[in-house]
Amino acid sequence: MIRIAGNLKPPRSLGRPVATIGAFDGVHKGHQRVLAELRRWAGRLGTRSLVVTFDRNPKSLTRGERVPCITSLEHRLVLLERAGIDAAAVLRFDRRLRTMSARDFVVKILCGKLRARGVLLGFNGRFGRNAEGDFALLRQMEKDGVCEARGCERPVRVEGELVSSSAIRAAVEAGELRCAERMLGRRVSVLGTVVHGRGVGRTLGFPTANLDLHQEVKPPSAVYATEVCIAGRWMASVTSIGHRPTFSHPTREPVVEVLIPGLRRNLYGRDLEVRFIRRLREQIRFGSPEELAAQIARDVEEVMRRQQAAAGEKKRRGQQWVVSR
Repeated sequence: MIRIAGNLKPPRSLGRPVATIGAFDGVHKGHQRVLAELRRWAGRLGTRSLVVTFDRNPKSLTRGERVPCITSLEHRLVLLERAGIDAAAVLRFDRRLRTMSARDFVVKILCGKLRARGVLLGFNGRFGRNAEGDFALLRQMEKDGVCEARGCERPVRVEGELVSSSAIRAAVEAGELRCAERMLGRRVSVLGTVVHGRGVGRTLGFPTANLDLHQEVKPPSAVYATEVCIAGRWMASVTSIGHRPTFSHPTREPVVEVLIPGLRRNLYGRDLEVRFIRRLREQIRFGSPEELAAQIARDVEEVMRRQQAAAGEKKRRGQQWVVSR
């Protein structure tokens, strides 16, 4: 996927794309409908698809409140690429952009610097100063010959509930992973950078990767069966989120530690995506580090056993499919 930075100078190979605008926090089912329509539109016109997003959530500035994100900017870009989008432009959401009129945003940014020939707006999407831009404005600009306009007419609902980033954030923070999955259309996942920790896991015989999640929301403190993406391959893992209650100096903020059985590679400084499969157990205080190490060994054994069982079931179903065909 082509990534266009703050200078907004797209490569000539991008041509005149069709674009959509949004924070796309979570890249959930509602976003996925918009992205699928954008790809179809680009395909019909024989051009490329472009997502225009922001370096921070606009609500953090326009409402004066800190809005935690489901997915950091880098995580969003990974998911957009996975969704088949050709290019993404990241705009710096500063005062100049915040006070720009919706019409100027389309004329100067989308059609001017990014050379978009058409703009697709999601259901009830709004943009520009004081959220004045909407689909009606785009339709008028289409009549004026500025750009082509498309809109998504229907919202996306799951079991009758409107899919939204705020609903997903609440579900993840409450540990309602299955509910969040249904709205996301995928497993709950986090992406973080591996940073140096205290080396506690190594002293127990289970070295872990400590993740800085860059303000992404995370499930509640517990131990989870997870999968981690290493070099494009998903590997079984155990992830602990908590304060390390067994040790004499618990952490003030929850620490995210990922144990990848059998991996001995140096991961410091790398970004890892971790997706949550299920909760294994609560965080509890053990009587000694040795008792904790024994429990970690049982956690790893359970995760590996279930992974092998799932792989066997997948292979068995594949063989049945071949026979029935």
